[in-house]
Amino acid sequence: MQHLSKAQIKWVRQLQQKKFRDAEGVFVAEGEKCVHDLTDAFELVLLVSPDNATPTEIEQMSSLRTPQGVIGVFKRREAIGDGVLVMGHGLWVALDGVQDPGNLGTIIRTCDWFGIHHIICSRETADCYNPKVVQATMGALARVQLHYVDDLSSVLSKYQQNGYPIYGTLLNGKNMYEPSAIPTKDKGIIVMGNEGNGISQSVRECVTHPLLIPSYPADMPTSESLNVGIATAIVLAEFRRNNLP
Repeated sequence: MQHLSKAQIKWVRQLQQKKFRDAEGVFVAEGEKCVHDLTDAFELVLLVSPDNATPTEIEQMSSLRTPQGVIGVFKRREAIGDGVLVMGHGLWVALDGVQDPGNLGTIIRTCDWFGIHHIICSRETADCYNPKVVQATMGALARVQLHYVDDLSSVLSKYQQNGYPIYGTLLNGKNMYEPSAIPTKDKGIIVMGNEGNGISQSVRECVTHPLLIPSYPADMPTSESLNVGIATAIVLAEFRRNNLP
């Protein structure tokens, strides 16, 4: 394998920045397993390994404190426009301004575990091709597709008008463990909100079934809220309980 040129090393290093990833239509993944898993779903543009780069050069290209020795540059999936989203039976997740890359990566990985293959994201949601997000997904990005839309409330409204239940976690929601809180578990969109502000008002108006994750015991002081990644896992586990496809 031919040794990487200085230009290639500089290029991979530049891809840590969103403006360069957007311009080139590519993203970076690190670690042998992560790169291997993504190869089945994305076109590999460049592979960096000890066969074509020195440890120092790999360290220069890596976004990790402890580089894992293998870096892959992949071509992104083609984006799907706001009006092209089509959903049959099944569950989707919608993210309204989830901004922390670690949270987004955890949510993608959690969706993969629970068989959620599509996530609709507002533009304010973190970039799914951010190296920190890619790393946190542990390869789940190969099986979960994210769709970024300009107006999340408009998209959700269209689904609502076509009979899809829109679930959202709200403090004034119904205890999700009550039998009537989730009328159907195999169809709909589950909305998760911003880390600090929750679900925005415009998106909140689209929610047909507000849900509450109850604290325990109910009459005791507790934390103000749950981490959005943890909350997503709890909600998806309840949807999948006794209702596996």
